[in-house]
Amino acid sequence: MTKLLKACPALAVIAAAAPALAQDAQLETIVIETEGGSGGQSAVGPVNGYVAKQTTTGSKTGTPINEIPQSVSVVGREELNDRGVVEKVDQALVYTPGVFAQPYGSDPDTDWIYVRGFNASQTGLFLDNLALTSHAFGNFQIDPFMLERVEVLKGPASVLLGGANAGGLVNLVRKRPTAEPYFYTEIGIDSNGSAFAGFDVSDEISGNSAMSYRMTGKLSGGDGYSNEQEDIHGFVMPQVTWQPDEATSLNVYAYVSRLDQTHTSNGFLPYSGTVVSNPFFGRLDRDVYLGEEDFDIGRMTQAMVGYEFEHEFDGGWKFTQNLRYGHLDKRERQLYPFDFADQTDGLVNLYADDVRSQADSFNVDNRVENEFSVGGADHRFMAGLDYRYYQLDNNQTATPWGSYPTPADPNDLPYELPIPSLAPFTQQVYTIHQVGVYAQNQIKFGDGWIATLNGRFDYLDSEVDDRLAQTLSSLTDTAWSGRAGVAYEFENGLTPYVSVATFFSPLVGSGADGALEPEEGEQYEAGFKYEPTWFDGILMASVFQIDKQNYTVSIPTVGDRQVGDVRSRGAELEGKFNIDQNWKVLASASYTDIKFTDYPGTPALEGNTPLLVPKAQAALWLDYTVTQGVLEGVSLGAGVRYKGESWADDANTLRVPGATVFDAGIRYEKNDWKAALNVTNLFDKEYVAGCNTMSFCGYGEARTVTLKLSKTW
Repeated sequence: MTKLLKACPALAVIAAAAPALAQDAQLETIVIETEGGSGGQSAVGPVNGYVAKQTTTGSKTGTPINEIPQSVSVVGREELNDRGVVEKVDQALVYTPGVFAQPYGSDPDTDWIYVRGFNASQTGLFLDNLALTSHAFGNFQIDPFMLERVEVLKGPASVLLGGANAGGLVNLVRKRPTAEPYFYTEIGIDSNGSAFAGFDVSDEISGNSAMSYRMTGKLSGGDGYSNEQEDIHGFVMPQVTWQPDEATSLNVYAYVSRLDQTHTSNGFLPYSGTVVSNPFFGRLDRDVYLGEEDFDIGRMTQAMVGYEFEHEFDGGWKFTQNLRYGHLDKRERQLYPFDFADQTDGLVNLYADDVRSQADSFNVDNRVENEFSVGGADHRFMAGLDYRYYQLDNNQTATPWGSYPTPADPNDLPYELPIPSLAPFTQQVYTIHQVGVYAQNQIKFGDGWIATLNGRFDYLDSEVDDRLAQTLSSLTDTAWSGRAGVAYEFENGLTPYVSVATFFSPLVGSGADGALEPEEGEQYEAGFKYEPTWFDGILMASVFQIDKQNYTVSIPTVGDRQVGDVRSRGAELEGKFNIDQNWKVLASASYTDIKFTDYPGTPALEGNTPLLVPKAQAALWLDYTVTQGVLEGVSLGAGVRYKGESWADDANTLRVPGATVFDAGIRYEKNDWKAALNVTNLFDKEYVAGCNTMSFCGYGEARTVTLKLSKTW
């Protein structure tokens, strides 16, 4: 089967000849729809309730979800609002099957997301199908208020998007100018003492129907979950769309954000003192602060500018160009726990560092697409060329080896410790250039059959300039990747499918053990998607197997380390339903069994489960709206989430228990005013979300109450 997928690029090239055959045969051209959707839904616009029918994730072009030969989950704006997602993207995905979000609890400046057992936090985040490339501390972060959708493609996506996480990717879809005037404002506050205010305005420009704008912004600030945590952050996103006719459109946007905080890190607590009781101080409080307020800072400035251009020519060919430039300036200075030694004593060892990161990224994607009929089948053909550039200037000073700060005594807090001395640790410039050529052919034939063929060729050039070691290393590589899928669409809305895909994911720079080799492998997936004909909903089920070589993990204070080969097998089930005007439901369950298949140097670990990721997860959310009577306008929501057991070590000797958490919400809407009260972790369950080794564990988010008042004009 792998040989077949390596042949997929050739199949795609053969498919590329189909337009010429169609022209020679003078067949009728079928005009493709704009990013339109089933039932009038746009593939990038608002989702109807909880049920999305169209997406660009997994195909780059507006496609019905049931025609994509991989599992796709979509979290729309209405679901985000109902569940009270106001701060971070990873909050949006805690009800999504196959996704383990917030593995260390809440982290103010990073979205931690695992998909099908693999870390998507750096190689799996995309904005409008363009990579938000990151490395080390040089990560971009997006405020969910600027988003229309958060979408997850399960399994490899490098065949379309270049280097990407093997387990899947998270594609963030921006809000865009609306067809009708829209004016929205909101204010709110949570039980930690953090307040926020946002606005979202869209209309025509000076009465010109060809020009429209949208301006979105938000400002937040106050106290956080941890003692001493304070921050202020905000963003503004202006954009303009010009559409002189039905064939041409240009959307230009910019995004500027700023974060200034007292840096606190929830995920750096020891196993002994969180998962199990320490013999001297028991368990640390969830809001414990083991840093130094005068030392700990976190500052980040982001700026992005980009555009999307589309033009459809006579004959049905459409050209699309998607371009974005981003700049990041970030500094994190912190004193935090690193209890790497004896965890049975009454002290917690500390570590300190000061990291300054400057990153520049540039992405451009060019593609053409058309629809035509040939050979008794309908083809939707797409071909493109994309380019990705990323450069990170990383300067880090840290605690010198053996000169650690004075350990903390949790029984004697708060304390004042001397500011630690730091020494140069890393001074490197990472640069990556990647060029990819790809093709896709979506074929419908035989009264219900759907075949999808993809092929891609990548050229990679990366470089690491180590200014401390005074060395310059580089890597040049090429790779083919492919995907083949077959589905059959029954008239009752059931669409079973099978697919196989290979992937190639280049990694930036070097790790703790030297140069990082690209991650490679393949996935096999089978499942079905069912869209009932008698009410609005979608039910999806899948089973999969992913084999990944050069498995890479990120270990705090150590760096990236490639620890061998792994195999991830599992099953996922997700249902989203707008049952009627009163009831909305989402339900999910997933099982991920990930094992080491090769562990160089330590063969005894082969067959073990990598640390952190739980095998089982499940979630259910019910939402009911009163539509008549004295309580008309009242909505009630209730949810439950289950996270199964995981491990804190690859030897599988340190177990992290599972947990069940409840959420709830109540809303009241009248005359375009809305008041919403959401509670996360309703019963204030205290649990450890996950551990990355026994030195780095994080508590799950404590009970948080959020009150929001909004108005729409």
